[in-house]
Amino acid sequence: MIENKSKVNKKVIITQSNYIPWKGYFDSIELVDEVVLYDDMQYTKRDWRNRNKIKTPKGAVWMSIPVEVKGKFFQAIKDTKVSDTDWNKKHWELIKANYSKAEAFLENKDFFEELYLNCNEEHLSQINYRFLRAISDYLGITTPIRFSMDFELVEGKTERLVDLCKKVGGTDYYTGSAAKNYMDEELFEQENIKVHYLDYSGYPEYTQLHGDFTHEVSIIDLILNEGNNATSFMKNFDKK
Repeated sequence: MIENKSKVNKKVIITQSNYIPWKGYFDSIELVDEVVLYDDMQYTKRDWRNRNKIKTPKGAVWMSIPVEVKGKFFQAIKDTKVSDTDWNKKHWELIKANYSKAEAFLENKDFFEELYLNCNEEHLSQINYRFLRAISDYLGITTPIRFSMDFELVEGKTERLVDLCKKVGGTDYYTGSAAKNYMDEELFEQENIKVHYLDYSGYPEYTQLHGDFTHEVSIIDLILNEGNNATSFMKNFDKK
């Protein structure tokens, strides 16, 4: 069982939702006490919001959810809608075609089949949340996942992040190293919130189909190859 995370210090991540993200994304969810999906941010094309990679005999390929973008140049992620309602069936067929021979495919087939074929959400944020929550539960991650849209947001790039941390009671803010380029750490320090940068290096390799090993693929690759042993190849689970 996962330990109770209630404590004096509260670790928080504020991040945009991704579609079936890689293991590092889920490792960061396990690391903290609460996640806020920052889907009030502008939707960006050719990004991780609506797509991710799986392994195939031809190498790692993108699997993308088609979304409505024409004339919607400044739409938020939370307002982005699916443009092809059959995307889920197509993605599931691709996964079956490329992972049917994976060691843990049969034991996890029903889980992913239900997850895909019963996905009827119209908005990208809700689709991403459905997969993030279900896969987190599979991995034993109990961290609460909320949306920034549930809060009244203040103006300012860093100011908004600081305010969201305060609203959820965060004392420690975790983010990727790229945030150093735009974030004002002093605003966090003024509110006694400590900033931590995530380290995604040093992951071990696992049994993987289709040629040379690559870490830059969806968590689905790890689960279908390693099954219940998946968390052994992640960083923040051996600390339990």
